[in-house]
Amino acid sequence: MIIPYRNPILTAKMLATLDMLSKGRLILGAGVGWMEEEFELLDTPPFAERGAVTDEYLQAFIELWTKEDPKFEGKYVNFSDIVFLPKPVQRPYPPIWIGGQSKPAIRRAARLGNGWHPVGAIPAAPLEPEELAENLVLLHQYAERAGRDPSQIQVSVKAPLYDSGNSGGPRRRFAGSPDEVRQDVQTYADVGVTHLIFDFRTSDPKHTEDRMAQFAEKVMTIN
Repeated sequence: MIIPYRNPILTAKMLATLDMLSKGRLILGAGVGWMEEEFELLDTPPFAERGAVTDEYLQAFIELWTKEDPKFEGKYVNFSDIVFLPKPVQRPYPPIWIGGQSKPAIRRAARLGNGWHPVGAIPAAPLEPEELAENLVLLHQYAERAGRDPSQIQVSVKAPLYDSGNSGGPRRRFAGSPDEVRQDVQTYADVGVTHLIFDFRTSDPKHTEDRMAQFAEKVMTIN
């Protein structure tokens, strides 16, 4: 969700309702946005201030979700003397996963997030473990400065489409034999990644289903 696009009080209510309807299964993926034209069209706060807006809105969400008498006074949102219902099922509130690889995004994840989901320069390819490791050092440093335990912040990475074939060129990450893919999974786990998100989509639904089945049978058996 691009946080600055929506009224924070209404959005907090919508998210709390989703958490209630899903019986506590909501995870909020939070991003600041990237397309200035969309900000102008939606008449949001200025594009250049989207990071500060996101920080403030997330703090407002937490106040609304956790307090019986929520109050907030900020630059972009203010409220008091309101009743906010429903409250989320999850306590203290649904997990907030921060998207983005910039230093501000890493700081945001360290201060406000339960998870960090970096996005590399090429969305179809994962960040290499070495680059992730450098960013995780920053994440841990920022978390400690904020008085938080870095080990409590989950880290997810989007993996490319799983492909068991061989194109004849250099093997890319998460392609090749099941054993090779297992090793890639372990490499990222060793760096500190806690979740991998695989995208199995193809133009053929049957092919997509076959890829998923092969992955489940031959790769997910990793111990």
